[in-house]
Amino acid sequence: MKRILFVCTGNICRSPTAEGLFRHRIREAGLEDRLSGDSAGTQGYHVGDAPDPRAIAEAARHGVEIGDLRARKLERADFERFDLLLGMDRGHLALMRRLAPPPVQARIGLLLAHARDCGQTEVPDPYYGAEAQYRLSYRLIDAGIAGLMRYLAETVARDNS
Repeated sequence: MKRILFVCTGNICRSPTAEGLFRHRIREAGLEDRLSGDSAGTQGYHVGDAPDPRAIAEAARHGVEIGDLRARKLERADFERFDLLLGMDRGHLALMRRLAPPPVQARIGLLLAHARDCGQTEVPDPYYGAEAQYRLSYRLIDAGIAGLMRYLAETVARDNS
């Protein structure tokens, strides 16, 4: 089982969207026994809260349910529990690199590193923006998840051979 953690600031917009979309794609591919996803925030502002209503609405427009998710803060134990930790922007990446023990550094990256054709390296924070920013975030996260699924399919195939 490969476990992936998606990380943003408050765990109410970008990372729960990534978690929900990743879980949706895992179910579609029938890989629930091989892959799992979770999300966390670098800050504890919203611990226990549901995702932002705008993020819930945008995910729902694409048939992805995230309203049942609850925000939590990134913990040091996450670096041992997860096989891959993906931040939404360079700030998250820098914080994870500071917290992670040296052996884990290679398993930390940016989600959009898996979406090289999207023209972006970071998923911008839509929290202070309008609906258009949530659409953009979803589109970028979707591209990142699609690339991540291709990468993981290759990894799982390699591990099984």
